Amino acid sequence: MSSIFIAEDDNQLRRFYKMALESKGYTILGLTGDGEEAISLFKNLNKKPDIIILDYRIPNKNGIQILEEILKIENTAKIIFATADNKIKIEALSKGAKFFLEKPFSLEKLYKTVLKLLNRKDIKNNSILS
Repeated sequence: MSSIFIAEDDNQLRRFYKMALESKGYTILGLTGDGEEAISLFKNLNKKPDIIILDYRIPNKNGIQILEEILKIENTAKIIFATADNKIKIEALSKGAKFFLEKPFSLEKLYKTVLKLLNRKDIKNNSILS
C-alpha cells in the first residue's frame, strides 16, 4: 500500500490523520509537529513517501518553507497542503503543492484527494486546484 508523511502541529489532528489513513491501509512513514524535524525526518527516510500532508502554521519552519526544502530533496514529491489559512493557497500551489485542502475538511475529502493524487501519474505543479 502507499505511504504518507504527515507534518501537522496539532497533536490531536496529527493522530487523527494517522488513525484514519492507516484504517484505509496506508503506511505512515513519518509523523511530526515540528518544521525542522519534518525536514530532518524526510531527509533520513530510505524510502520516500508517496504523499506528504503539510500544515502551514507549524513551529520552527512554516509549511511553505518545508515544501520548498522537501522539493529540493525530492523534486517529484506529491504534497497536499492542509491548512485553515486559505490566504496562502496560491503561493502553496505555485511553489509545488499538488492539492490545497482548506480546514476544516471531511475525511471523505482527504481520502478522495489522496486517491486522486496516487492515481494520477501526470500531475504537474499547479495542474489541479481543489
